[in-house]
Amino acid sequence: MIEDRDEAGGEGGLRVGERLRAIRRQKGLSLHDVEARSALEFKASVLGAYERGERAISVPRLLRLAEVYEVPADQLLPRELDVDIDLVAEAARGDFEAGSGFTLDLVRLRELDDPDAATIDRFATALQRDRQDFNGRMLTIRRADLRVLAACLGRSPEELGARLEKLGLRVPVRS
Repeated sequence: MIEDRDEAGGEGGLRVGERLRAIRRQKGLSLHDVEARSALEFKASVLGAYERGERAISVPRLLRLAEVYEVPADQLLPRELDVDIDLVAEAARGDFEAGSGFTLDLVRLRELDDPDAATIDRFATALQRDRQDFNGRMLTIRRADLRVLAACLGRSPEELGARLEKLGLRVPVRS
C-alpha cells in the first residue's frame, strides 16, 4: 500500500488542503475534534499538514475523511476543479460523444505495474465497495469520481483522462 506522501502536492495539494480546512470549519470542528471523532485514525498534526498542503492525502484517506465529515467525497475538493467532465472526455478522446461517460477496464488495471495504476486500483476498489458493484471487469466512472481521483493524483481531469487513455484503461460507454 502506498502511504501518504511526505512531500507537498503542489498547488493542487494546497487547494485541496484549503477545501479540507473550510469543510472542517463549516462543521464547527477543531483538528482535535476530528482526531477524536475518527477514534485517533486522523491525527491532528497530520490533518493540519493536509490542510496546509504540506502533505498530500491519498484517495482512500480522502474517502475516509469524507465519511468522518459526513459529506460526499467530491465536496472535499476545491470548487475550481468542478469542471464539466463530459467535455473533458470529448476533448481527451475524439470518438467520445458529448454527454457520454466511460468505463474503467479493471482487468487491464490489475495487470499494470505503475504507481498511478496502484492508486487508481485502490480508488476503484473503494468505489466498488461503496456501490456494491463487484463484477470485477469494468467500472463506470462518473463525473464526481473523476474529479476526486484527478485531485488525489495531483492532475487536472483532462490530464487524468489522457493518462487513463495512455494506460489503456478507458473504454467508451456505447449507447
